[in-house]
Amino acid sequence: MITRDDVIDFIYAETRMLDEGRYTEWLDLWLPDAVYWMPLDYKQADPVNATSFLYEDNFMLRLRVERLNGERTFSQKPKSRCNHVIQRPFVDVFDPEAGKFQTVTNMHYVETRLDEQQLLALTVTHDLALVGGAFRIAGKKVELLNCDAAFGNIQLLP
Repeated sequence: MITRDDVIDFIYAETRMLDEGRYTEWLDLWLPDAVYWMPLDYKQADPVNATSFLYEDNFMLRLRVERLNGERTFSQKPKSRCNHVIQRPFVDVFDPEAGKFQTVTNMHYVETRLDEQQLLALTVTHDLALVGGAFRIAGKKVELLNCDAAFGNIQLLP
């Protein structure tokens, strides 16, 4: 029987994969039609008809992971590293019968490479589906608290 703690544990496990640079394993968590979205504007509701920091389907996520894993990605020599400090996720949708779940997690995200480090405050919404007894990511929305600020490159995956 699926519990709310199982859903929360999945979010912690996904975050740990990113912090440890296990991008290929992380990519396997995604459903083929899932989208990773980072809105450009505060409380932006439309990812298609408005500009976003990123709006990536499975193909684009695979390209990103190939780049991050690549030996010839010179912009990643040395590789960027990240650390997520997350608040316990809220489980806003819990429907085991339909296999649908939604969490909202507040976090601080730190990304570093060489002498540069950036700290971002985020709210992350995960839409999860239960497929074959395992959670899969059906969608992920990462909202930056200060989305209207000027940013350098965000190399990894908040």
